[in-house]
Amino acid sequence: MSGRAQLMWDEAVTGYDFGPDHPMDPVRLALTRRLVDAFGLDKEVGVVAAKPAGESTLRLVHREDYVEAVKAASADPEAADGAYGLGTMDDPAFAGMHEVSALIAGQSVGAAEAVWRGDALHAVNFAGGLHHAMPGSASGFCIYNDASLAIARLLELGAERVAYIDVDVHHGDGVQAAFWEDPRVLTISLHEHPRTLFPQTGWPEETGAASAEGSAVNVALPAGTGDAGWLRAFHAVVPELIADFRPQVLVTQHGADTHFEDPLAHLAVSLDAQRAVQVACHSLAHEYAGGKWVALGGGGYAVVEVVPRSWTHLVGIAAGREIAPEAVIPQGWRQEVFARTRQLAPARMTDGRWPVSYPSWEAGYDPADRLDQAVLATRRAVFPLRGLLA
Repeated sequence: MSGRAQLMWDEAVTGYDFGPDHPMDPVRLALTRRLVDAFGLDKEVGVVAAKPAGESTLRLVHREDYVEAVKAASADPEAADGAYGLGTMDDPAFAGMHEVSALIAGQSVGAAEAVWRGDALHAVNFAGGLHHAMPGSASGFCIYNDASLAIARLLELGAERVAYIDVDVHHGDGVQAAFWEDPRVLTISLHEHPRTLFPQTGWPEETGAASAEGSAVNVALPAGTGDAGWLRAFHAVVPELIADFRPQVLVTQHGADTHFEDPLAHLAVSLDAQRAVQVACHSLAHEYAGGKWVALGGGGYAVVEVVPRSWTHLVGIAAGREIAPEAVIPQGWRQEVFARTRQLAPARMTDGRWPVSYPSWEAGYDPADRLDQAVLATRRAVFPLRGLLA
């Protein structure tokens, strides 16, 4: 088994571009890649460009008629009329949409293949994590669901237990839907409560089909949840479930839109807490999955201040060369940020909250506290289905 991490990257993924007024600005990918280089992490990982996902791979998750609809909208964006979720405000059609979406999916599938076959212990595709796309429709800025495709490829290669942890501020609905009836896949999503945020799913009572009860886990967090609550909820639910499930591979999605500066959501999490969860996921992979870890990006719309720093931390953790929170960001990168965006870049790799701390669940809980109520709802809905004490 190679101990070296892989960074999946093809510059063409920055062509995933819904237009100048869309919040998912591809500059966030370009700036993340440059910050990875600025810290020299590109020398610590194998940078690999995988092939685009082909037809047979896409059909592991997506319906054939949907793939054909994406191709048609890609060839003639003006003709997209909202059918299949294409040509909407969230998912406007653009020329080359099929090709670049398949390329992003290919990087996540390639990451899964590399980890499963032992070419790398960890693999990162921060352009991926497009977790809202459904088998038959686009949704929430997502055309092809690369996370689901990576998991489906792992199952195709012989994996019997794959765990998926999603800490994006939005519910990982597309991945949950793809494996709703499959007990081989444990999906865990921590997200802002569906009462206050798209896609209005991810209630604790959503626990999987009758054939896979307890294989879907949802922690619906109150709007305004900050570092201590977010970390408390993660550690009160995730490690115990992973320890019980003992996955052969861990796939994680690290949307950076939980951040207090993100314009599209209402959690109040810092970069430092995001880094702490990345470290925790890395540790869980080593403790329970033989180190096999596929890490993906996701949402994140503070495209200068948050996303590049968060995902550069992720790459550093995967590479075995963590970037210290207090590290000063290289001046060359900050100059490039200003040149490209006319925004001032952050100066350090921290929000000033490191080390982050949280009250342990094992020390007790407050049934009147909204955060603790959310954790209890999840534990009571899922843990007994898995033979665990709620």
